[in-house]
Amino acid sequence: MRPTIAPSRRILLAAIALLTLAGCSGGLTVTRVNSAQRKPNNVWVFFTVDKGRKDPVAGLTADDFAIYEDDGLVSKFESKQTIQNPEVAAVMYTLLLVDMSGSVTESGQADALVDAAKSFTDKVGKLQKVGVYAFDGEEKLHPVVPFTEAQGSVQGGLDGLRRYKAKDPSTNLHGGVVEALRELKTSLDKENKPLKFGTLVVFTDGTDRAARMSREDMKREVNDYKYQNYEMLAIGVGAEIEKAHLEDVGKDGTELASDQAKVKDAFDKMAAKIEAHTKRFYLLSYCSPARKGEHLVRIEANRRDPKESGALEYKFIADGFGPPPDCDPSAPPTFDMKAVTDPTTAGAGSVKAGVDVKASVSAGAGPK
Repeated sequence: MRPTIAPSRRILLAAIALLTLAGCSGGLTVTRVNSAQRKPNNVWVFFTVDKGRKDPVAGLTADDFAIYEDDGLVSKFESKQTIQNPEVAAVMYTLLLVDMSGSVTESGQADALVDAAKSFTDKVGKLQKVGVYAFDGEEKLHPVVPFTEAQGSVQGGLDGLRRYKAKDPSTNLHGGVVEALRELKTSLDKENKPLKFGTLVVFTDGTDRAARMSREDMKREVNDYKYQNYEMLAIGVGAEIEKAHLEDVGKDGTELASDQAKVKDAFDKMAAKIEAHTKRFYLLSYCSPARKGEHLVRIEANRRDPKESGALEYKFIADGFGPPPDCDPSAPPTFDMKAVTDPTTAGAGSVKAGVDVKASVSAGAGPK
């Protein structure tokens, strides 16, 4: 005799099976960062593509995207869609903040740290501007290398840390993190490009000992809205590190090295994370067939191997659209920063200001 399953339990089991299937199937999360439109009929969409919500997806081409307006597929020949270099509209900086307190300089860790930092800046410097600053027990940071794209100056500046002697051997970790964030923002604010993204990477071998700033005050600054487009990462080395405290600093990712021999591996992993994060940004430009009124745009990303897809949706107004002149999809965009999604923390479709946007995730989905 076969056992009987109650209807309520049958429904519950079916729901669990569906949730399990959805979790396993995965998909792409496409998150709008910003968009713009301009006469004659140019449309630009700046967005990120991730596997799920954490793993960046790089290497997609214009042919991997389908554009729909009001649920109708826009011909690629009519739209002349292209992927522009994100650098035409966005700038990315990484600030490496290194702990040069007495526990580092007096324990023989400086050489291993410098070698690891050199490898890190060499990799990240190929993608964005890098600046290096140091902290010890003093209130202010110590500039090592200002933000630059010149690799030679970064390498030379880092060599100077091999002979660094802390005037105050204590550890002003909390204050150093806050000062580094402010320095990163000040440097980015000088850029003329409309989209600005910063990454702070902190290396430390211990906890805050100077007590110049409380842990809560640091966390309050780290979570301030003005740093919404910043990633904060941390590398910890040694037995003194507490993972919970390290995550206060590296809220977007941490790496722990149990000893000096593993410091370079930790730096290399962080460099790979930043590289992947940088390449998940896409700037799609196309010529809209619309000429008037409000329209719903759907941008669908399709990865071929493995076969996965995801999409975002938003609305734009095409009043006054139409040639002359002819639309040039290679023209640079003009973004409005009043409505920007935070790609480092936003979930599907989450937006920081009042813009009608949706995002969806699917595996092997076809056109809507």
